Amino acid sequence: MLQDTPQEWQVVASATPFTGKKTGVRTDEVVMPDGGTATRDYQVHPGSVAILALDETGRVLVIKQYRHPVRHKLWEIPAGLLDVPGENPLHAAQRELFEEAHVKAGDWRVLSDFYSSPGGSDEAVRVFLARDITAAEGERFETSDEESDMETARVPLDELVRAVLAGELHNISLVVAVLALSAALAGGGLETLRPADAPWPARPFGE
Repeated sequence: MLQDTPQEWQVVASATPFTGKKTGVRTDEVVMPDGGTATRDYQVHPGSVAILALDETGRVLVIKQYRHPVRHKLWEIPAGLLDVPGENPLHAAQRELFEEAHVKAGDWRVLSDFYSSPGGSDEAVRVFLARDITAAEGERFETSDEESDMETARVPLDELVRAVLAGELHNISLVVAVLALSAALAGGGLETLRPADAPWPARPFGE
């Protein structure tokens, strides 16, 4: 079976030279298969959720946000950090969809799980498919910093797939989500997707 498998090589020394507001950097000295050791620096990350919200006409809700490390405003799907240890990722996704797009959804499924950059970060991302979307009740969440400058749009899925393949869209969560949704629609259909509470070994969670 073609499946990733958990494995942990021995760590003989570890240090955390930097700890930021949300993430940090860890340095591990790892025993290699030949018996020697190698130093590995990587970002320690709490994990993230992302949401592909699909409306009744087949359009995807996207946002445009400035990302300072790459000096671009990128079209993305709503997403956010797992700020609370052990937080149920579905609850985090529902919160992010409300805060970033003032939208709620009636049907949730897991679309994809991935590691964003496993050579240099332990960030795990769960992408949800949210359908049956409607405007949320109450006042909009007050945004700040980069989020105060966000744009929103609803774009047909096939247009997003075209833009991804043309190299015009670069956000990893958006790329994974739209290609996964396109593959699901072309294959067994959306009802074959995992339920919203499917296990996630990379980031175990409670109720």
